[in-house]
Amino acid sequence: MIVVADDDSAMRMLCRVNLELDGYRVLEAADGSELTAALADPDVVAVLLDVHLGEDDGVILARQLRADRPEVGIAFLTGSAQGRADETARELAAELIGKPFNLEELTETVARLARR
Repeated sequence: MIVVADDDSAMRMLCRVNLELDGYRVLEAADGSELTAALADPDVVAVLLDVHLGEDDGVILARQLRADRPEVGIAFLTGSAQGRADETARELAAELIGKPFNLEELTETVARLARR
């Protein structure tokens, strides 16, 4: 199962629909509390996590996720090509997906995370 955590509902839907077409089960999370609830499912193998998840900081959430569920793969969704988000994200996440992205990049990234 894949969790798409992004405060943009259109982005979540785009990811969910395309990943479901590839055969994945997908949960959506609009904020940190929804992400925490989704991670209670032991079948979660990967999280696509927005660096700026509304009022929540994706980097802080990723640190917590890494501590609680180290087996779960993380890919940051980011509109930031440079800077703090990029540096820190590379330390915490296996992958970075820059916004905007193409659907092939999305599905290939998720496939790599799911294989880990």
